[in-house]
This record gives sequence, C-alpha cells and structure tokens, in this order.
Amino acid sequence: MIKKLEATIGTNLITIETGKLAKQASGSVLVRSGDTMVLVTAVGDKVNKPELGFLPLTIEYQEKMASVGRIPGNYFRREIGRPSENEVLTCRIIDRPMRPLFADGYCAETQVIASVLSADQENAPDMLALTGASCALTLSDIPFGGPVAGGRVGYIDGNFVMNPTVKELEGSAMDIVVACTEKAVVMVEGQAATLPEDTVLDAIFYAFEKLQPLIEVQKELQAACGKQKRDVEPSQVDEGLYSRIVDCAKADLETVISTGDKLERGSKYEELKAKVNGELDPEGERSGEISELLSKYRKTAMRAKIVNESRRIDGRAFDQVRPISSEAGYLPRAHGSALFTRGETQALVSATLGSERDQQRVETLGGEENKRFMLHYNFPPFCVGEVRRLSGPSRRDIGHGTLARRGIEAALPDVSEFPYSIRVVSEVLESNGSSSMATVCGASMALMDAGVPISTPVSGIAMGLIKEDDKVVILSDILGDEDHLGDMDFKVVGTADGLTSLQMDIKIDGVDRDIMGKALAQAKAGRLHILGEMEKGIAEARTEISEFAPKYHAHQINPDKIRDIIGPGGKIIKELSAEYDAKIEVEDSGLVKIFTTNGTSFDALMDKIKTLTAEPEVGAVYKGVVKTVKDFGAFVEIMPGTDGLVHISELDKSRVNKVTDIVNEGDELEVKVLEIDGRGRIRLSRKALLTD
Repeated sequence: MIKKLEATIGTNLITIETGKLAKQASGSVLVRSGDTMVLVTAVGDKVNKPELGFLPLTIEYQEKMASVGRIPGNYFRREIGRPSENEVLTCRIIDRPMRPLFADGYCAETQVIASVLSADQENAPDMLALTGASCALTLSDIPFGGPVAGGRVGYIDGNFVMNPTVKELEGSAMDIVVACTEKAVVMVEGQAATLPEDTVLDAIFYAFEKLQPLIEVQKELQAACGKQKRDVEPSQVDEGLYSRIVDCAKADLETVISTGDKLERGSKYEELKAKVNGELDPEGERSGEISELLSKYRKTAMRAKIVNESRRIDGRAFDQVRPISSEAGYLPRAHGSALFTRGETQALVSATLGSERDQQRVETLGGEENKRFMLHYNFPPFCVGEVRRLSGPSRRDIGHGTLARRGIEAALPDVSEFPYSIRVVSEVLESNGSSSMATVCGASMALMDAGVPISTPVSGIAMGLIKEDDKVVILSDILGDEDHLGDMDFKVVGTADGLTSLQMDIKIDGVDRDIMGKALAQAKAGRLHILGEMEKGIAEARTEISEFAPKYHAHQINPDKIRDIIGPGGKIIKELSAEYDAKIEVEDSGLVKIFTTNGTSFDALMDKIKTLTAEPEVGAVYKGVVKTVKDFGAFVEIMPGTDGLVHISELDKSRVNKVTDIVNEGDELEVKVLEIDGRGRIRLSRKALLTD
C-alpha cells in the first residue's frame, strides 16, 4: 500500500512516502522537501545473534552526483567506495541518536542506507536522511524504539529559523542539528558564532518543539503501514551467578573503582576478572558470561559511588577539572605547535601555514568547494595502550576533528586580514577522556604560536551525566570510564564570551531543558578554568610568524599586465616560481600574491615582477632597443613588450635625412617619453636628451 503524509517544519513542507520504492527492504521511505529527495532503506538480518553481545549496526549515506545533474569529477567518473567527509559526518548524526533505541537483546546484522536521489541546492538532504532512517526503522519489523525526528536550527537576525535553506545558512550565526523523540532531545551537534549558553539552549528546545509533527507523521505511517515488530528475548541474567559474582568481587572491586590511574585501574580489574573466573568457573565453561556480569556489576558499583557517596573514580569533585599543563612552541620546525595535557589525556598539535594553492578542494553536491582551514585529528592505537593496524582516518577521527574545527573556526581571522591557508594536525598521544577537547585547546595554542591572530583563545570540555531515578549528577571533564559507564557525553567548545561548537550523545531516553541548562552552566565554569591554564602556556598570538613559515606579500599591477607575468601557457610564472622558490598567485583584479621562503628571494622576485609589469611614464628616460626602422622613424622597445615611436624629427637636433643615418635595428638607444595618448601609443624622443 502506497501511503504519503506531510508535515510543515518551519516554512518547509516535508513529505514522507512509503510502499512505492524498494519494497523488498524491511522498511523504506522516500523523504522530500522541495525538489530534494532522499530514499532511506532499513534491512535487518532474520537471524538474531545474541551471542555477539552487541548490535552490528551499519549506517550509510550516499550523495549521488546524478541528483544535481553532474558527472563525478574523479578519474573513474562514478561514486567511489570511500565516502566523502560530509557523507561520513551525516552517517554519524544518523547513527548516534538511533543506536541506543534498539531493543535489548537485538543483535542481528542491521543496515540503514540513505541515498540522495535529487538535490535542489536549497533544502539540505542530511536532515531528510536522519528522519527517513528513523521512519524506515519504525515501519520495519526491526525492534526499534523510535520514532526520532531530526532538523537543523539557524539563528538569523536574532530569530531562530528551522531547517534554513543552504543560502540562508550562509548568513546564520548558528548551525545546530537536533534529534529528538516525542519526549526529549537525544542528540545535538553543531556550531555557533560565539553565542551565549541561553541562546543555544533556547535554540535546541525550539527545534524540539518544531520537530514534533515529524514524530506524529511517523507514528501515523506506522499505524497504517508498519510491520509487526519481531519478538526479541531481552538479555537474561542468571541472578544466582550474579549474586555469587558480587560476593566474590565486592571487596576488590571497591579498590578497582577507587584507583585513579587508568592503566593501574585496568590492570587491577583484569586481576579481579581472573580471580572471579578462577573461583567460580575453574573449567572456563562460562567465562564469557561471568566477564559480562562482572562488567555489569562494575558499572552499577561505580554509578552508585557517584550518586550515593558523591565520589568519583579519581576522587575529584563533580565540577573539578583534572590537572592541566600546556606548552607552546614544543616542535622547533613546525610553524606553530603546542603540547596540551589534561590528566591522562594528551594532544600534540601542530599548525602549518600555506598559500591559497594549499587549500583543500572538495567535490560536493553544490559543486567544488575550497577549504582554507583544515583540522585533522589522529588517534593512534598506542594512545590507549593497544595494538591495531594503522589505516586511514576512521569515522570517529573525522567526527572528532570536525567538532574541533567548528569550535576553532569562529575565532579565525578573515582571509583579508590573514591570507594564509591553515592546517592543524592533532596527534593524540594519551587518551583517558575527551581527546577531542584536548585537541581544541592544543589547536588554539598552536595557532597563537604560529602567529595566527585569532580573535580570542578557545577551549573545550566534556561533560557527563549519571541519572538514577530522580537523582541526577553532572560531571565535568569526564574520564573514559565515566563516559563508557555514564548516561551522557556532552562536549562543549567556546571562548570566554560564548559557545562555538557542541556535541551531545545520550544513552537514556533523553534529557530535559533543566539538565541541559545545568550542564552548560557547569561547562562554562570548566571552560573558563581551562582557558586560564592555557594562558600559562601562551597568552596571545605571537606578533611574527615562524621563520620557517612562508612569507606573504601582495603587489597590485595593472590587470592588462597579467599576461606578462603568466606568459604563454604559464611559462613565465612557472619559471619565476622555480627560480625564486615561491608560490605566485595572480587574481583577475591584478593583485599578485607572493609566498616565498625568505625575504631575500622576495626582493629579487619583486624586482623581476616590477620589471615585467612596469608601465611607461611621461617624462621618464629609458634605455631601449631599436626593433623596427621605418622611413618616418624608429620603434624602440623601452621595456619588455612595450614599444614607442621616435619620429624622425625627434632623432636629432639637426635635420635628419634618413633614419638609418642615426640608428639601425638592434641598436641601444636612450629615449625620453614625451606623450602617451588615449590609445596607449607612446611618443619618444632622442633629441630631448641631447645637450648643446
């Protein structure tokens, strides 16, 4: 049965249709806004595998170039296997709100694929994909506990705008994605132009209210077309075995969860696990089950200690940030660098400056884009004491790097003030809680060390939540275990004046405005404290860029002279670049941008460019070469590509019968410019330079 329903979100009409396309999938919908259409399918394997102990969920988002009437620009002329950065980020914002909502005990292979079939360049497809993923799962037989609705909120001229168009978003002071159920907000991610916490909080719950019609549409579609949900046996707990584990582990577990050092705590827990298995299962027949139940007990005990005893794993107060050390200029040859350490999390961050040619060129549905600022985050296995094959950046690496990049971008100078391309690389050397926030702090310091005039330093902090019944505890600067065993991971980035980016994921039904407001207020205090600690490493941007960074200079020429620098087929500019070890960029306006490795090569290059592009001046004297001799005078090249006429009457003070009596082709001749007429013709004189 084909069924189509619609809802108005902000000023956008969104329609969801099912029953027409991809009918062999477990659930499928076509979501449309304007002429943007996204097909989303959900398929769950028929065989449940509870022995896996986790949900093997895969989320894929594909931007088809045919959707905008373009052929891909790569060599293969097709969408290649590796997703783009934007596709990866969209997969993450779909995955994060969906994953916690599947039924306990459901462990079947599950895949959601969102494909952009049509894109009108006005209505963004990513939010349609998010809502479509929820609807496809809701309509399927997969035991999913949605529905979820997703949308983007902007802030334009002091007003919130729901699902702004691509063009509207360019003038927005906010770009925040919100996902919610009918009861609460379940995911937040985005950036802001240094806005107050209250404004961001209002935006999030403005979106929550505006998205409710999409929840109702999904429920109505489910009632009309939804499949019967599969019966899934929730994970069964052997209460007798669990009780024996508690009795066996209780004394030692208290020591484990009170050990502040991460590696020592892990070692003690492994010893406890071996002890419990040895005493309760010497034959090793139930080791997996025992390990799982012991992990459950550890989570319960840790949460109880925090909620009931007001004691964290490492003994800190709930709002206390771990000790911080910061050092700028750590790498001697990098253009800028910083080593930022917070507790057992450490990031070594470098900043590199380049020319306009170093910008990253990205092919998107909207066409080719150039990124002046790049932030790359690397999380090698040794930072958590593991062994793992090195490969390209993971989805997590891309997501964490993007969060940090968004947070820093608000403080960057305009290209007119600082014309360099900028690449920041964060190498996470240790990790025990929010290496992405350490990356933000290290990036801010590295940029200042590189001499980038950022408007103000930026810091970040990760907040956690433990909620047991009506007891709620908000934790500042969470440890890895507090993240893993807690109910929320809320990363907040900003300056002393406001927020620049944020990301929130939760593992419970949702959080209300009161909890989120308290978390933002507590995060602000932590963020300000961290800024103070960063100031000890470097307080403001250096006044000069590194001696190893390229030197930038600009020179304006007549646009008509551009061809004299470029040369036929780019020959001249290539030769200049090679000879003077420089990058030369020429704009249509005649602005020549020069990036050189040192000042000496710049001076020599500048002299050459001035010679190539010089224009004759009336009254100026030039030594030229006679190029052509005519009966009426001689044409003299006074500068490369520029000729003037010395009339026969201007060759000498006395009468000249033949031009060749004075000059011949190839002779050097000193002449003075008498006139340049409106058509650019130059009249020269030898006579004017002759003395009596």
